[in-house]
Amino acid sequence: MTQKVLIIGGGGRIGRSVAADVLAYTAAEVTVTGRRAAASFALQNNQTYQALSLDDEPAVENAIAQHDLTVHCAGPFRSRNHHVLLSCIAQGKPYLDVADSPDYVNQALQYKALAQAADTTAIISTGIFPGISGSMVRQGIEQLDQAESVHLSYLVAGSGGAGVTVMRTTFIELQTPFMSKIKGNWRAIAPYSQREVIDFPRYGKGGVYWFNTVEALTVADTFPQLKTIITKFGSVPDYYNRLTWMMARLPKAILSNPQLIESVAKISYRMTQVTDPKTGVGIAMRIAIDGAKNGEPAQYISTFEHEDTAYCAGCGTGAIAQLILSNRLTKPGVWPVEQALSTELFEETLSQRQLKIKQSH
Repeated sequence: MTQKVLIIGGGGRIGRSVAADVLAYTAAEVTVTGRRAAASFALQNNQTYQALSLDDEPAVENAIAQHDLTVHCAGPFRSRNHHVLLSCIAQGKPYLDVADSPDYVNQALQYKALAQAADTTAIISTGIFPGISGSMVRQGIEQLDQAESVHLSYLVAGSGGAGVTVMRTTFIELQTPFMSKIKGNWRAIAPYSQREVIDFPRYGKGGVYWFNTVEALTVADTFPQLKTIITKFGSVPDYYNRLTWMMARLPKAILSNPQLIESVAKISYRMTQVTDPKTGVGIAMRIAIDGAKNGEPAQYISTFEHEDTAYCAGCGTGAIAQLILSNRLTKPGVWPVEQALSTELFEETLSQRQLKIKQSH
């Protein structure tokens, strides 16, 4: 029988990218959902649209029951509950998401034992970062005999080809300090602080700042031997960094105002629509791991770049969907990508999509 994939929030740019990848690399039929009565975009072959509100929980559960795999793409995840994940576990249906909120992920990981008891595979935070980024860390650590610190840096041009939801997520994460592991201790970090200029592929030197990412949480759990985990993010053009830095300095009462966040997110998105034609919507990532090899100090560096950030997010999630649908990836429980996906499968699926990681050590 033809397999069926449900993509909740599939009408957004990331959801559509996931759908395109699933349709390209599997024979599955794909249902994308959205809040509108009808799709606002052209549907592909083997693709249908379903109007669905996450507030209508019985309808969500019914939709999950009619599909073989559910992919949750309806962010921002910091404001979401875990009903979709728990419904998949209750029905024994595999689950993926593109969650980029550490708060959401931390709670989702608490359902690991529940998913294991239900023999259900749930993989969270798939996509580009988090997602491919975590697998790049695993790939690098496996090249060393010992790893002590990881520095993950991301640079995104303009909107990254994504929608206004990504803007909302960015400004929401500026609201509070977050925890990161530094020299063996967990410390509170001020968002968008300690600017650092790093040389990236595609863009050259770019400014990046501390940012609350899922990897700070999941990489620490996956590789407890690491003493330091640094996660930094920046934008192209650089004046977006300056504006975000100023936003992060606003009083908490202002930053936590939902109406302000919504307004700023929409204004920012309109700004990127003007600059995207000049800067593009690409991404560059750099992973630096310090450790030891053959008894000597060693540093491993890997980089990734592509002209379309949202496309890469679709590849990261679609690749895992492909492996689950083909029964090549089964791991009951709730897992981040770097705990569920082997480096061998990671490299295989990237090669299929003609995505390349450059490595040096």
